[in-house]
Amino acid sequence: MYVKRILPNGVRLITERIDNMRTVSVGIWVGNGSRYEPAELGGVSHFIEHMIFKGTEKRSARHIAIAIDALGGQANAFTDKECTCYYMKVLDSRLKNAVALLADMFLHSRFAQEDLELERGVVLEEIDMYEDSPEDVAIDKLFESCYSGSALGRPILGTAETLEPMTSETLHKYMREYYRPQDTVVAVSGHFTDEDLDFIEELFSEMQGEGKNVITPAAYQPSLFLRDKEIEQNHLCLSFPGVSLVSEDRFAMNLLSSILGGGMSSRLFQSVREQNGLCYSVYTFTTPHLDTGLLSIYTGLGQETERKALDLILRELDEFCQNGPAPDELSRCREQAKTTLLMGLENTGNRMMTIGRSELLRGEVSKIEEVLDSYDRVTADDILNLARRVFDRSKASLAVVGQPDSEDTYRELLR
Repeated sequence: MYVKRILPNGVRLITERIDNMRTVSVGIWVGNGSRYEPAELGGVSHFIEHMIFKGTEKRSARHIAIAIDALGGQANAFTDKECTCYYMKVLDSRLKNAVALLADMFLHSRFAQEDLELERGVVLEEIDMYEDSPEDVAIDKLFESCYSGSALGRPILGTAETLEPMTSETLHKYMREYYRPQDTVVAVSGHFTDEDLDFIEELFSEMQGEGKNVITPAAYQPSLFLRDKEIEQNHLCLSFPGVSLVSEDRFAMNLLSSILGGGMSSRLFQSVREQNGLCYSVYTFTTPHLDTGLLSIYTGLGQETERKALDLILRELDEFCQNGPAPDELSRCREQAKTTLLMGLENTGNRMMTIGRSELLRGEVSKIEEVLDSYDRVTADDILNLARRVFDRSKASLAVVGQPDSEDTYRELLR
């Protein structure tokens, strides 16, 4: 059962007690990510995520690293478009120590200028690392093109140009203005006591600030992105406007994505790879956000098979829009979605991620039975109607990284 406490300053504490486990996971979730950043501060949220591990008023970076290892647990953080999360997983007996460390890092980081100069180089290396992955480049650049001109289209990591001017005061000022109590959720899942929760509440009651961060709605626009890169394969990402993470159609969308490209029995895997041998990898994925979303198809293949594969993918989408899913496809993918959900509940880390993200972005945590029931209620007609809305060729976007053909060639294929 989920229990929520709201602290006087607006911080939300969402908890799930599991008495038969010895571990507990805790995460600090902030409703701030790259789409909230001013253009000139692109990447500042991700930079702060790095710098929070680099020392506080009473702990050095080395002290923090030693303390984390001494707890015997796991600690990490991530930043995405709409949130940032700092989390740890430890034994229940170490929860207070873990939370005290996390809270100190979150509330009292120094952002020393000398540490910032060193870490800036690390982030620039991270940006270069992504450039060395053509699959990531194709997906990220398509996203940037689809939402060009809006904050949602800007890269999470920022750029060398936006990162270079940032100083210690830049990071402190941004945290004061964008890390707000009402945008903060502390999520705890596993074995803990009421005394542990009182301790957490005391730590985060000192957080100050008012108001909530507000997104600027993003406008999708069909796009074509081509990049030459000296690699053996062409990497393609084909996308269509999807649904938001609060849409009633999100369960149908997950099943639609799974049927088309969610596993080895999916339509695209069977058709493009197994029956025609055109690629090694082909899959679909969804990217839901607060106000919009994408349904995307990725594949990597040789230049000589690219045109045939893309044509085959589009024909499979057309055929699906004509006839919808077969009964066995819907049944199989429904059970796969439900099983994946239930198996994830065996890990306190997964459970903490689920309740923290849900409370932060949707303002509520659905019971597991409600989610399972939502999947059970999806019909074949629901998925067919959704597919017909989504797979509109006039709204298709495509990114190709490698040795792409001409723009006219791809526009003709999509037409």
